[in-house]
Amino acid sequence: MKNKKSLGQHWLKDRTILDEIAGLAVVKEADTCLEIGPGLGTLTSALLRRFAKVIAVEYDQDLAAKLPASFPGKNLTVINQDILQFDFSKLPGDYVVAGNIPYYITSPIITKLLSANPAPKRIVLLIQKEVAERILALSGQHSLLSLTTENRAKVEPGFFVSKAFFTPPPKVDSVTIVLTPRKAPLVPDYALELASRGFQNPRKKLVKNLPYPKEQVLAAFNKLGIPEHVRPANLSLKDWKGLADFLK
Repeated sequence: MKNKKSLGQHWLKDRTILDEIAGLAVVKEADTCLEIGPGLGTLTSALLRRFAKVIAVEYDQDLAAKLPASFPGKNLTVINQDILQFDFSKLPGDYVVAGNIPYYITSPIITKLLSANPAPKRIVLLIQKEVAERILALSGQHSLLSLTTENRAKVEPGFFVSKAFFTPPPKVDSVTIVLTPRKAPLVPDYALELASRGFQNPRKKLVKNLPYPKEQVLAAFNKLGIPEHVRPANLSLKDWKGLADFLK
């Protein structure tokens, strides 16, 4: 089928890579896999060899209608829906998530998955390399996305996938990431709410971004040992919590 550019469709057909993605998703306690954006079903095939049941959520109506016929007799449920509208409460308690997701909605999908109830045991996503680097940011290079993800999940790098393996080839390379949701977030929501304000102008000095008098912010910096000219990317989750507690 011809891909729909508006939906960010790029088909990955290399069996070795598909098997590696499916393999990363396997955990002992889960026999159900929720697949995001199955497309032509290439990853679906690899997942069905490893999981007793696959629930595939596909936004494209044409693809969703054709997919079941490709796997007769398999325990596959196809749901034609936007994953951002999907009701996770209908899933069994022990499940994992896997998918090759569109670049333009990576952040909303990760946010949705990390707030799902019940929470997945593991999340394996193939995403744009640059977005993966933001999520896996080192100290001093944080983004709001990396902080939000770290707060709710253990984050691990997977492997690199060249754009040459896709049909049609996208403009960028991809990387798999593995997320293991935490039982409880590392810091409260109010700390991330303050970080969100701080990252509204990430290139500016943080003292200019926060909705508090400069003297109050500098007093907090001094108390917490944060340099006066710090930028949002330099602060860790622990720093944001300390800053939020002080400013409250």
